[in-house]
Amino acid sequence: MKWNEAKLRYDKLGPKVVENLKKRHFDAYYVSTKEEAIEKFFELVPKDHVVSWGGTCTVDELELKPMLREKGYAVIDRDEAKNMEERMDIMRKALLCDTFLMSSNAISEDGQLFNIDGNGNRVAAMCFGPKSVVVIAGMNKVAKTYEDAVVRARTYAAPMRAQSFPGIQTPCMVNGSCADCISKDSVCAYMVTTRVSRPAGKIKVILVGEDLGF
Repeated sequence: MKWNEAKLRYDKLGPKVVENLKKRHFDAYYVSTKEEAIEKFFELVPKDHVVSWGGTCTVDELELKPMLREKGYAVIDRDEAKNMEERMDIMRKALLCDTFLMSSNAISEDGQLFNIDGNGNRVAAMCFGPKSVVVIAGMNKVAKTYEDAVVRARTYAAPMRAQSFPGIQTPCMVNGSCADCISKDSVCAYMVTTRVSRPAGKIKVILVGEDLGF
């Protein structure tokens, strides 16, 4: 598919997915560009909020972390840790931040989010803890059905994510394909479906009409 054709499709489908997210009580928005996504994010996050995040290529692509600091937000950043023990402590503190920032491994057209996690901190924050969760996802994450979303996350997103952890020993790290493993290093230890935002509006989804992350 050529990019201009994909863009036309995204701009037609995106608002419909947002409608379905809203039916499930997500606070949802469709924006056409990365620049609009950044603008919408800062509209949604009060200046007095402490912000943290999980592992997310999307946030890195948008360069939101340095922007948060430049704008004077207080952040909880696990990458500032001096060792693994301190890193884990910071990750626990992030569960009590005001706004938690993340993406989603897959979103079904009917408005359900599906996420996989190795340590569980990212999906834990989505379920409970932070006052607000902001999910920024490119339209490349949208799958036709919930079942398609699961397949996308497990057979594409997870093997891709595994490549960023060169020290782990999983089949998808070695050969790029999911083997439904039970390895101690599994990046799919936790799999969470978010079918409704509860309380209503706690989870805010910014759907972007561009490819972001994987």
